[in-house]
This record gives sequence, C-alpha cells and structure tokens, in this order.
Amino acid sequence: MTATDMTGFSGVFLLLLAFFLNLTAILRLNSPWYLLLNLAGSVLACLASVYLRYVPFIILEGIWAIVSLVALIRLYR
Repeated sequence: MTATDMTGFSGVFLLLLAFFLNLTAILRLNSPWYLLLNLAGSVLACLASVYLRYVPFIILEGIWAIVSLVALIRLYR
C-alpha cells in the first residue's frame, strides 16, 4: 500500500466515521467534532486525489473542505 493509498483511506475513513456518528445521533451536524472530522477527512481525500491527479475528486473534496471550514468558522463566531 502506497502513501497515497494510506492518505486516501484515512480521509475516507474520517468522512465515513463522521457520517456514521451523525446517523447514530452521537454527533450533530453543527457539532465541532463532526465538522472537524469532515474537514480533516476531505483534506486528506483531496490530497490523495491531487497525488493521483484525479480532478473530479479534487473538486469534490476541495469544496467539501471549504464548506466544512466555513461551517466551523461560523460556529465559533
């Protein structure tokens, strides 16, 4: 397994963890932990996509990271 694979798997794991914790009502959508898991996961998945030069997922994960960051900033304002 390459470093790119590990980066991508880590990112996807964090995204799915956030999704699972939200579905099971452990984390709310506006929880700082939920937003941080989404931010970290999307940044890692985006980074793996950059390494692979796969533009569709660079766009998807990049926007996901931006939206998560904006939500996190709004939460703390």
